[in-house]
Amino acid sequence: MLDVTVIEDPEAAAASLDPIRARLLAERAAAPASAAMLAGRVGLPRQKVNYHLKSLERHGLVELAGERRKGNVTERLMRATAASYVISPLALASVQPDPDRFRDQLSARWLLALGARLVRDVGSLITGAAKAKQRLATYALDGEVRFASAAERAAFIQELTAGVGALIRKYDVPDAEGGRDHRIVVAVHPTLKPAAEDRPAPELDE
Repeated sequence: MLDVTVIEDPEAAAASLDPIRARLLAERAAAPASAAMLAGRVGLPRQKVNYHLKSLERHGLVELAGERRKGNVTERLMRATAASYVISPLALASVQPDPDRFRDQLSARWLLALGARLVRDVGSLITGAAKAKQRLATYALDGEVRFASAAERAAFIQELTAGVGALIRKYDVPDAEGGRDHRIVVAVHPTLKPAAEDRPAPELDE
């Protein structure tokens, strides 16, 4: 089972968003189970659970983990294909965000569009690498920082921009034969407060 996978097909996305099927996916992520085993957990008839499982299997969201005999019946033990799922913007291809439509480094919506493109591109790369049975070379950095003031936040962003820009200029070789282009995305946004607290108020430009 994969830790996380990306759903690109619109019909698979719709199947995963159905409340009953989402619950079945969560149950199957914990351990393989048959339709009969799940029926009692989710409070639905076995036939209805089996119907939903067949839909999830058709879209590649669950898979056969094994079979077992129970009396005169052979039960199929199904498991989720991943512990968690992310829906790619490709599932809504005609209305997916396009960060090239406008560029505003201080726009939260532009950051959202960049994030959506990141999910789309990395999801497609993972799919391609899996088919080719190759390892995908990526890198990510995640951290938190508390700024004492808006002025310090602005200074940090200025230094970050200059530093990353200098690295890009140092290592970018546009005409390198056999080289491969890589996309770099750096994001800074307020950290969400814990769910028990009030949601943070949107920050205004100063």
